[in-house]
Amino acid sequence: MGKWVASPAKPCRSAYRGAVMFTGLVQHVGLLADTPQPTKSGVRLRIDASGWSHHPNCGDSIAVDGCCLTVVDSSDDVIEFDAIPQTLDVTSLGGLGKGDRVNLEHAVTPTTLLGGHLVQGHVDVLGEVLSAQEGAEGYRCRIATPASHAALLVPRGSITIAGVSLTIAELGDAWFEVALIPATLSDTTLGDLRAGYKANLEFDVIAKMVAAQLATSQAT
Repeated sequence: MGKWVASPAKPCRSAYRGAVMFTGLVQHVGLLADTPQPTKSGVRLRIDASGWSHHPNCGDSIAVDGCCLTVVDSSDDVIEFDAIPQTLDVTSLGGLGKGDRVNLEHAVTPTTLLGGHLVQGHVDVLGEVLSAQEGAEGYRCRIATPASHAALLVPRGSITIAGVSLTIAELGDAWFEVALIPATLSDTTLGDLRAGYKANLEFDVIAKMVAAQLATSQAT
């Protein structure tokens, strides 16, 4: 890709900006087309989505590595997003550079097959990868469990890692593991994970709602 040049502004189509949902089934892996460019409110991310059958309009919602972002421009297979400082601080998007790979998924519709689980695209925390390797039980990725969210993890419960819907295979003392099948390793960025990497985590929204209700009832 050539040097980043700001594209002419074009009006966004009218879009409903209420709650959107995803399923955690990655549809395409895109590449950062350029080094993120500073803007008045954060940075502009330009993602090369060549080969993706979906062609989003300005105003659409896309999960980028599990983080829900709004399309601000889209042309010639390059999709552009603005990310504010808070997003950059609490997700892995702040560490992206030119050529980095990201998982992409467009928002579901009422007729979409929910093959994963309900995902909001709201990253809860960054989880540190402790290990990612082939073992006796297949390819496993172990991630440190943030103490603040440990109660939201249950065996065979749902977790979203970098926008990928996965099932918790094992829980340990301050960590959890997921099993990754060959298709997941080849069709998403999870095959790139290594010890020390930080990955976007979104915990199951139903578990979060139950935890919030229990906390409220106990407080009263």
